[in-house]
Amino acid sequence: MTDVSTPPNRGSAATVPVGTVLSLRDIRKSFGSLNVLDGLNLAVYPGEVFGFLGRNGAGKSTAIRLIMGITRSDSGQINVFGQPLQDDVVGIRQRIGYVAQDQNMYPWMTPRVLARFVRGFYPRWDEQRYWSLVNDFELPAKRRIGTFSGGMKAKLALTVALATRPELLILDEPTAGMDPVARREFLDLVREQTQRDGATTFFSTHLIDEIEAVAERIAIVESGQTVYDGALDPLRNSVNRWSIPMSLYVPGALPGNFALDSLRVLSEGERQGRWHMTLQFSETTLATTEIVLNDGWRHDVMSLEDVFIALVSNA
Repeated sequence: MTDVSTPPNRGSAATVPVGTVLSLRDIRKSFGSLNVLDGLNLAVYPGEVFGFLGRNGAGKSTAIRLIMGITRSDSGQINVFGQPLQDDVVGIRQRIGYVAQDQNMYPWMTPRVLARFVRGFYPRWDEQRYWSLVNDFELPAKRRIGTFSGGMKAKLALTVALATRPELLILDEPTAGMDPVARREFLDLVREQTQRDGATTFFSTHLIDEIEAVAERIAIVESGQTVYDGALDPLRNSVNRWSIPMSLYVPGALPGNFALDSLRVLSEGERQGRWHMTLQFSETTLATTEIVLNDGWRHDVMSLEDVFIALVSNA
């Protein structure tokens, strides 16, 4: 049951949604015989922090390279700021702040030299903001970047991105290699700065806790396809797990008064003396059905990570 939902009155998966900052429709990309993206769809709206979630190799970085115009899709439509990306790749990129997974900055540069190097590429470059962020992030202005830690490099990349006064901030696995303390600090900085600017943020990661910390809506990608596109709470509610002691389990039985056409079985099997079933429901079913469990069945609590694993394992 693929759920590619859109907010009310904002369009559908078949058309470019109205009022989007970024939309991908039926994007396909192959490298030789390898299909990396196979009909990817998503929509990002103004002012939101959008989480792009998928395990490593799911196609997230390829999608971002397409959005940035670094490479081109084989088919499909990418719209940024309401216009097709291919109409003005350079102009659109100048309106985007980008923090890559790998911070490929010249190691001999200092933050002072880096500012002089990059500011000519961005018409909206804000020198005062750059130095304010350098100070806020406690980055040594005269120290060579090659001596910076991974967390310091990520902060510097975020500083450069925010100093361009971006209308869209794209973060591609920016906390890779950071320790938990540095990760949390970086996420706090992202949340504070985006709330301050009201900028739209596209945050790509495979880490569930990062999504929960910053995102309002998410897309889950698996095998190059959109498994889910929507808010977090409906996602949590749509996937549920129940269990029953093996002594009471009847093969083929469902946990409650569910119609077979309203659900999808994501997983089932025996574990630690109980039969477990994980089911995905449509939002309509959950909203209109009063669930009555059959004798012996127990509703088991699922974390967002549990939900994510259940979905991508059955994509």
